[in-house]
Amino acid sequence: MTDDIVDRIVEVTPELDALRRRRPVTREQLQASFDALFRPVTVAHISQAERELVAAFATGLAGADDATAVFYAVRARETDPQRARVVLAEAADSAVRGPFGAYTELGLQNENTEGERYEPAGTVTAVIGERLAAALAHTHLLVFRPREASGADLGRLLDAGWSADGIVTLSQLVSFLAFQQRVVTGLRALAAAGLARTALSEEEAA
Repeated sequence: MTDDIVDRIVEVTPELDALRRRRPVTREQLQASFDALFRPVTVAHISQAERELVAAFATGLAGADDATAVFYAVRARETDPQRARVVLAEAADSAVRGPFGAYTELGLQNENTEGERYEPAGTVTAVIGERLAAALAHTHLLVFRPREASGADLGRLLDAGWSADGIVTLSQLVSFLAFQQRVVTGLRALAAAGLARTALSEEEAA
C-alpha cells in the first residue's frame, strides 16, 4: 500500500494513514531522512553494512520486541548475518533504562544519574572489527549518556578508522533512529488505544 518506512513498521491502518496525512511535511521529511541515510548516494565514509548494523544495535537497545528494532534486525541479518548475530546479542545485553550522565552546568549536579557504560569486549571486537565496535560504543553513549559526549569520544572513533564525515553521518543516523522510533511507538500506541479514529473525529468536528 505504501513505501513509507514508518507506515511499513507501524503496519499502518486507514485511520493512521489519514492522521499522518494531516502532517504531510513531517511525513515526507522523515522518509527523506531514511532515504538519505539508508539509500545514500555514496557509502565512502560509512558502509551500507555498518549503517544496518548500527541501526539494529541502536533500536535494539529498546528491546528486541520493539517494532522498529524488529525491522532493523531483519535488515541487519540480511546484510551481514555473522556480525548481525553478535551486534543483536550486544544490544540485548546492553539494553537499560536511561538516559544517564553528569551535568557540567552549575546547580544541576543533584540531577546527575549513573548507569551502564558500554564497551565491547575483546572477543566481540575480534568478530565485528574495531571500527564497528567503536561505532557501537559511541551509539550507546549517544542513546544513554548524550550529555557526556566529548572530544575524547570522537577521538576514539578517529583512532578506530572513522573519518570526520563518517562520524557526522553516524551521529545523524543515531539521532534519526531515535526520532523514528518515537514516532513509531506513538503511532502504535494510538492505534492500540483506538485513539487514531478519535483524533480524526475531533479534528473533523473542529
